[in-house]
Amino acid sequence: MEKKAAVIAAICEGVSIRATSRLHDVHKNTILSLGLKVGQGCTAVHGKLMKNLQIGRIELDEVWSFVAKKKKNVTENDPDTVGDQFIYLAIDSTGKAIISWLVGKRNARNTLRFVEDVRYRVLGEPEFSTDGYQPYPKALELVFDNAPHGIVDKQMVVVAGGPDSEHYYAKETLVKVERTAVRGAPAHISTSFIERQNLTLRQSSRRLTRLSSGFSKKYENHCAAIALYATHYNFCRVHETLRITPAMHLGVTDHVWSISELIGAALDGEIQTRVEREKSRFRVIQGGRI
Repeated sequence: MEKKAAVIAAICEGVSIRATSRLHDVHKNTILSLGLKVGQGCTAVHGKLMKNLQIGRIELDEVWSFVAKKKKNVTENDPDTVGDQFIYLAIDSTGKAIISWLVGKRNARNTLRFVEDVRYRVLGEPEFSTDGYQPYPKALELVFDNAPHGIVDKQMVVVAGGPDSEHYYAKETLVKVERTAVRGAPAHISTSFIERQNLTLRQSSRRLTRLSSGFSKKYENHCAAIALYATHYNFCRVHETLRITPAMHLGVTDHVWSISELIGAALDGEIQTRVEREKSRFRVIQGGRI
């Protein structure tokens, strides 16, 4: 467990797979296998604990990423799990907790699935703030009956230039920010916290660092990495402003989880799921239906 905790802690701090392998003398395939199991277990832990949440304000956004290859290299024979993959994130504006996430293509169907998962986890009708992505208002209207909803529209000026241009790495210039209330009268219309969360996500996961070779090669590993990050962020990482973890602020847990505790909960969930599956299969065999 001590070795597992050291490996997972390194990954959660943004260390690459190969660097973790060199630091802790563990084969990279073993690290990938452990990360996949723990990440999938973290999905179960999050699904079990992050429910019935009392939240007043929620911000939604998406983070671009890719699996195996970028969009320009994707062919017609490649499945949807290859190429651009957007990470939908929902964050509690007050408690800074990651309420829900979804990894997939950026389209109306996935947007609706994402909002439905948020509905499953929160109580009442919180305020929502999003960017100008069109499917959000429709999805929120279908899933949340009376929730106030506001849009933040940022107009940016991008310096044109190709890879050989001296302005290739120039930053965008913010020209204007418009806030529009789509429904109701939201007290706050802002996506500042979710935008900062996007930066934290990229800094804490090597496979999301821009201009690097540390991208995901498989969709399953990509989803597991996001689940590991979100659960570690909610339960193990003390927020600098809150002085406690986001999960403690929401009342989901009463203490800061250690990495070993997170791994134990994730792997125990995996074992429990396997045991329940075997018991179910045994009952079917006993019933004479197989």
